[in-house]
Amino acid sequence: MSAFDAPIAAQIWDMKYRLKAADGTPVDDDIDATWDRIATALAAPEAEPQTWIPAFRAALQDFRFLPAGRIVAGAGTDRSVTLFNCFVMGTIEDSMSGIFDALREAALTLQQGGGIGYDFSTIRPKGDAVHGVSADASGPLSFMDVWDAMCRTIMSAGSRRGAMMATLRCDHPDIEAFVAAKADSARLRMFNLSVLVTDPFMDAVDADADWPLVFGGRTLRTVKARALWDAIMRATYDYAEPGVIFIDRINATNNLSYVETIAATNPCGEQPLPPYGACLLGSLNLARLVEEAFTDGARIPEGALADLTATAIRMMDNVVDASRFPLPAQAEEARAKRRIGLGVTGLADALAMCGLRYGTPDAVAATSHWLEVIANAAYRASADLAAEKGTFPLHDRAAILAAPMVARLAPDTRAAIAEHGLRNALLTSIAPTGTISLLAGNVSSGIEPIFATEYTRKVLQPDGSRTEEVVQDYAVAEWRRLHGDAPLPGSFVTVADLSPADHVAMQAAAQDWIDSSISKTINVPADIGFDAFKDVYLQAWQTGCKGCTTYRPNDVTGSVLSTTPEPRAADKVVQLFAPLDRPAALTGETYKIKWPASEHALYITINDIELDGQRRPFEIFVNSKNMEHFAWTVALTRMISAVFRRGGDVSFVVEELKAVFDPRGGAWVQGKYVPSILAAIGGVIERHMIATGFLAGEGLGLKLDPADPMAAAATVTAPGPACPSCGSFDVHMAEGCATCANCGFSKCG
Repeated sequence: MSAFDAPIAAQIWDMKYRLKAADGTPVDDDIDATWDRIATALAAPEAEPQTWIPAFRAALQDFRFLPAGRIVAGAGTDRSVTLFNCFVMGTIEDSMSGIFDALREAALTLQQGGGIGYDFSTIRPKGDAVHGVSADASGPLSFMDVWDAMCRTIMSAGSRRGAMMATLRCDHPDIEAFVAAKADSARLRMFNLSVLVTDPFMDAVDADADWPLVFGGRTLRTVKARALWDAIMRATYDYAEPGVIFIDRINATNNLSYVETIAATNPCGEQPLPPYGACLLGSLNLARLVEEAFTDGARIPEGALADLTATAIRMMDNVVDASRFPLPAQAEEARAKRRIGLGVTGLADALAMCGLRYGTPDAVAATSHWLEVIANAAYRASADLAAEKGTFPLHDRAAILAAPMVARLAPDTRAAIAEHGLRNALLTSIAPTGTISLLAGNVSSGIEPIFATEYTRKVLQPDGSRTEEVVQDYAVAEWRRLHGDAPLPGSFVTVADLSPADHVAMQAAAQDWIDSSISKTINVPADIGFDAFKDVYLQAWQTGCKGCTTYRPNDVTGSVLSTTPEPRAADKVVQLFAPLDRPAALTGETYKIKWPASEHALYITINDIELDGQRRPFEIFVNSKNMEHFAWTVALTRMISAVFRRGGDVSFVVEELKAVFDPRGGAWVQGKYVPSILAAIGGVIERHMIATGFLAGEGLGLKLDPADPMAAAATVTAPGPACPSCGSFDVHMAEGCATCANCGFSKCG
């Protein structure tokens, strides 16, 4: 099967990864040209590049090795972009100058396309005295709001969608506010949140002991550990965040524990990193390596897997030298340790093709075995590179050999490390692969189960019409190619068929042979009981996982696991690109905004139209006595009203306005930082849409409130959040990322 037999793969390539000139003219004629560009760029650091180009090209062929999206899009382009996906930024100094220096560095990194992670535990808690200025501290969450606004600004300026991770220690005095932050669906939307959970805290939870909340060596409060754990679990149960990172386990098993202490991860959690650490990612496509699929002899040959691993390690090591970096400190950190993160994708497809049901003991054993082969091949390849090119600069042979992961490797691998050392301090990680998995023919993503065997995708045509195409999972398509319409074998299971324990077992099996960490989402049903939900996290802790992220459909974030969304009222009666006629009379509401920097208030009137029993926005008027704003308020009125009158899902208007950042600074309004007056108007529109039943939760779907008399007998509930890129509802949660099956958008880039 050719990967581009699936139209979505060709579209993903053309949209995200195909090199084009500034005027849009394609430079890469086809996918083979893309592979040639990457192979040539990654061979450039070699002493004899022409020797390695064919080997690198062969690894890329048929999507066997998938470098991360940053590499596929940026290698060999001569553009000022980084080939590293994500960074953990420097330690935030607890001072105003230190905080805003860190904000500047974050902006520069996001601008070049790198996601970022930050530990906010170093910022003093809210209400703590700020000596020298006779003031009280506003706490880490207030500064996270500033980061959030900055990320929106970078995104609105045309960069790739921003992705950030914020962590806070479980003993920080503001931990309860941090845990509850995502209860407000409009707050910190650019952040993933995770609590840094320590071993003593888990012991205290088990003993139901007191737990001190400390800062700067001072105990400020004491809480019950189990009550705090339950608060974390309840927040995650109710609105899917925060996640949990077992930070002591991460530091104890780190090959580099002798030179670094980790307190944060990249946005999706698969790369725990020190200050200014960078994550360089790539994935072996296990589905493409299966031989004699769907027979008793189905297998992944160990020799082929080991050889591909060795080539991939060499390619990724060269990226360290080939890449640009947003900051000098990031370049220095990357080159001092040369850490890389080689992982896998297509695991669930490979299991199904080998007759193994995801989550069963046989599948767990196969997963562990394949990753053990990869781990040993990766470390042997790094030792060979060390013999040829030298070890990473901070290499300590005795410390490396004593590291827990290295101690578990095969004797011949350890012997090679003892003789030559390592070129790369850490080698393996399992990252989100949503978009590149679509590029590879819709293989299952990372180590996630198959999301759906197939789904229908609506494709917008140039004339405004929509066509439908069926998108099949890669392994399903292979089965159909070989066996036609015969029923799928029992090895095919999807997210909906699995228990939480199946997910945990697979994550734990993979973690055994991964020296960094794993990005995975454990999807649980909406009706799971709270006590059973808590057990998922305890199982992750007990089985050796380094972190845990779950997703339960909920009122705040919606249900993102729908493969067959119900028809919406707007779909039935509104035709996109056909403006609605204005009735003679409309109902509406007028809202007042008093912007701190403006002498006069703004008055915003939003009129609605009733259509098929649904109230939806039709036009907007913005008025003020302040003539300074006259021109842009008229333009805003006309533009937004024109969008509203086109019909369809117009919730993106809210997103666009709320992402606007005023370079002169925003304002604090009712205890929240609002980055611009336009963002404030966006907030008013959002609240109006929610109040009238047009938006649900975060404002990314349609919902009619049964209590609203306008709803009559037709109550429609949105299937979940809409994709911010294409507006479809084919969004699901995988590897800690909201991922759109329709257009390939991934929150994590």
